[in-house]
Amino acid sequence: MAEKVITVRNISKSFKQTKAVSELSFEVEKMTCFGFLGPNGAGKTTMMKMLYNKCTRDKNCGGEINVFGYDPSRNELEIKYLSGVVPQDNNLDDELNVIQNLMIYSKFYNIPSKAARERIGTLLEFLELSEKTKSKITELSGGMKRRLVIARALLNNPKLLILDEPTTGLDPQVRHLIWDKLRQLKKQGTTILLTTHYMEEAFAICDTVLIMHKGRKVMEGQPHDLLEKHIEKYVLELHDDAALQRIFDNALPEHTRIDRSEEITRLFSNNVDYLRTLAGSLEGGHYYLRQANLEDVFLKATGRALDDKQ
Repeated sequence: MAEKVITVRNISKSFKQTKAVSELSFEVEKMTCFGFLGPNGAGKTTMMKMLYNKCTRDKNCGGEINVFGYDPSRNELEIKYLSGVVPQDNNLDDELNVIQNLMIYSKFYNIPSKAARERIGTLLEFLELSEKTKSKITELSGGMKRRLVIARALLNNPKLLILDEPTTGLDPQVRHLIWDKLRQLKKQGTTILLTTHYMEEAFAICDTVLIMHKGRKVMEGQPHDLLEKHIEKYVLELHDDAALQRIFDNALPEHTRIDRSEEITRLFSNNVDYLRTLAGSLEGGHYYLRQANLEDVFLKATGRALDDKQ
């Protein structure tokens, strides 16, 4: 049985009259990637911050947080020495160059200068930044800055890497490079936690995802299992009102689900032949037949409407 390195039981967090996290429980296995998904304001970042005590849980919730055998409320420093954190923002020092940013950060972990330089060289090579050692932060692209923040989080060779939306705003090439590096880190023994708004990212690198909505867990499991258990296999997207009306003139078969947004109507079904027949009866290119994906599961679980926190 896989070793559990993080255990969270019935944890809650309130800010004034807002319940950011409500009775949340989950476990994370060693050397896996665990992803938090949810709309803005769902409580993902708050939960991650509670793991290393940057945010404290409600005292009266009676819950438990165990991170590699430590409780954040009593062993904050021990957990931080075991962890590397990549925040949402690239909070680098623009007045310093690449290696200076990393050397200063190494002092927080009391890494001797010689060992720090060796470690920094290895990390810059790992994240394909070796040619930027003496570059100023203002000279780096967005993708380079993001990789540098990840390198900084890996300086202390952490057992736990926490990433808050690590690839937001990056181009596909950089995103896939970061995914490859995270997969390599898992193989080397690192446990990874991340929040992301990219469903493709969660599907590509997460072993387990937890979908949150309004502070609560609504769904958890392996991405493939969530697709298998919680959504039909195929989707026909309709972009034309006239085509939609022709379909609605005929009775839909059982087990066909309709999901409407302002501009698109989606027909979900496990019967791909039926959806193909429908598509074949439509004129023009006002439809799209595809397999269901994790984003469909996410939207079914959390809804399409924006709440007041978005």
